[in-house]
Amino acid sequence: MSKPALRALTIALTGTALLSAAACGAGDPTKNAGGTASGGSGAVRVGISVYDMSSFITAGKGGIDSYAKANNIEVLWNSANLDVNTQASQVDQFVNAGVNAIIVVPVQADSLGPQVASAKAKNIPFLAVNAGLNSKDLAGTVLPDDVKAGEQEMQMMADKLGGKGNIVVLQGPLGQSGELDRTKGIQNVLAKYPDMKILAKDTANWKRDEAVNKMKNWVSSFGGQINGIVAENDDMGLGALQATREAGVKLPIVGVDGIEDGLKAVKSGDFIGTNLQNGTVELAAGLAVAAKIAKGEQVNKNPVYLMPKVTTANVDTFMKHVVTDKPAFLAQLPTLIETNLKSGDIANEGTS
Repeated sequence: MSKPALRALTIALTGTALLSAAACGAGDPTKNAGGTASGGSGAVRVGISVYDMSSFITAGKGGIDSYAKANNIEVLWNSANLDVNTQASQVDQFVNAGVNAIIVVPVQADSLGPQVASAKAKNIPFLAVNAGLNSKDLAGTVLPDDVKAGEQEMQMMADKLGGKGNIVVLQGPLGQSGELDRTKGIQNVLAKYPDMKILAKDTANWKRDEAVNKMKNWVSSFGGQINGIVAENDDMGLGALQATREAGVKLPIVGVDGIEDGLKAVKSGDFIGTNLQNGTVELAAGLAVAAKIAKGEQVNKNPVYLMPKVTTANVDTFMKHVVTDKPAFLAQLPTLIETNLKSGDIANEGTS
């Protein structure tokens, strides 16, 4: 096959893999191997494996696509569907394909040790983005302060309940850094309020449908004893909202992420608040850091995303970026990311 024909085939297969991954999280990284590490066009190839196609990750992919298009980055995308072994296999394929950098939003914090070592042996920068990975050999991280997010949401609930009452807590996937750190933040605040108690806590795996069922069980078990719901992400909070509505119960709910439906819930009063972790911004920042490391450029390799608290007082500003003016926000996102990396405030959305 001639080189032009091979290049055309590589591009076609890349597009197919990306579309497949966007639809069901099942791309094949080896299909994107194109001889040289840059595919012969000067493009940086970055393999990305995410824990699942949650609402947060889906929004984040929009930011990744925007930044990649503006910066000649070829993205190889896969979802692990909350399975550690699947994620390990996906990363193995990225390493074998000879990508220029690897980004993982890990299923579990204590995983992928052999894959990190394999990437390091081949001089492939390996980064954890959005969720932490227990490894000293990472080339970089772009992570939120999840302890602070847990503290902020719990403080909002404590203020709402006047420092006393019973709550239930919907956790993320057990063992994932977001779950571990947000739970720690929740406990940090609860320690200041001896008259507040956790009636029940359990994982709903960041999923809305699992939260519906979990919350139905808790309403059935505890009835009127529940005074508030603390959800470690908005999707689970929205599942709890559905369950309580169906049960004819009105309870204060707080979440994390600031996804579209979460912001709408704050605006309508169904949530007392959330914490904005705009996946569009955070994941794009992760891609930018990975690409710059791969190209040998100067960049802060471990920036931290600090989530602003979202209430009815400021929700309209963030609604513009996540919902009403999203296309315009995505169009200027690549420039914003470069500005943020220079300033160190990677959560900045140009609102000040």
